[in-house]
Amino acid sequence: MAYKNERRRSENDVLDKQSEREMPFLRINFILMAIAGVMIVLGFLLMAGGSSDWGAFNPDIFSTRRIVVGPTIAFLGFIFMGVGIMFSRNKK
Repeated sequence: MAYKNERRRSENDVLDKQSEREMPFLRINFILMAIAGVMIVLGFLLMAGGSSDWGAFNPDIFSTRRIVVGPTIAFLGFIFMGVGIMFSRNKK
């Protein structure tokens, strides 16, 4: 009786490992992609803001935050998204 239970446990472990290997994305991939998505949204939010009008010039459109920081964070988010998609743990 104990042999059957032990055999079932080992078969379940093998099935769990096989199904985990067959999945294209693991939990860590989803975590990395979520972080990258937050970075992309943050970059676009940093680029957002008011614009100039015909009646008044808004010098804030040329601020460092909107021209350098926002696009850099968004670009790094896109790069990090690629890393999150391609990341895999080699389990042997």
